[in-house]
Parts: sequence; C-alpha cells; structure tokens
Amino acid sequence: MITPSWRRVRRSRSAPSPSIELRFHDLRHTAVSLLLALGVPPHVVREIAGHSDIKFTMMVYAHGNLTEKAAALAQLGEAVSGGLLSDVVVKPALDATQDQP
Repeated sequence: MITPSWRRVRRSRSAPSPSIELRFHDLRHTAVSLLLALGVPPHVVREIAGHSDIKFTMMVYAHGNLTEKAAALAQLGEAVSGGLLSDVVVKPALDATQDQP
C-alpha cells in the first residue's frame, strides 16, 4: 500500500510549511497535469494515469493556465481583426445618393 510508505517519506523530509498537507494523490494530479502541459498526447496520458475514459482525463486534468488563455485570446483577436487569409473580396456598399449607371 502506498499510503504508509508515503507517510514515512513525508515525515523524513521537512515540509515547506507545517500547514501544507501534501497527499500522494496531489503528486499524481501534478504529474498528469504536467504531462498534458508538456504536450504529451491525451490518449497516452490517459493510459499512464490508468483512466478508462479519455473524457475524464481531459475534464479533470486539462485546465488551461493563464498564459495559454492569453495566447488563445490573442490568436482570436488576430483572426477577427483581419489576420485570417480569405479569397473573399469585400466590396464597399454603393452609396444610395450616387447615380447608378
């Protein structure tokens, strides 16, 4: 069983703060989150974590950090401000007050 061994390891090392309770599961969560952040394919992370469903892995562990969110919003901003290439030509609307041929 991991729990008794983990308690021995924790007691043998000084914790950063006595109020911090670091569980073995916290290390597992950190490892899975880091694997996803490093770009390891989700199906591989799912297998490592032992999850039966990839939806669970992605729902619980794939949180976007602030940098990723900022990058995504920057890409969106670029796309909506003309950054997308398009073959569509937009012509200005005809002015109703001008004479039309």
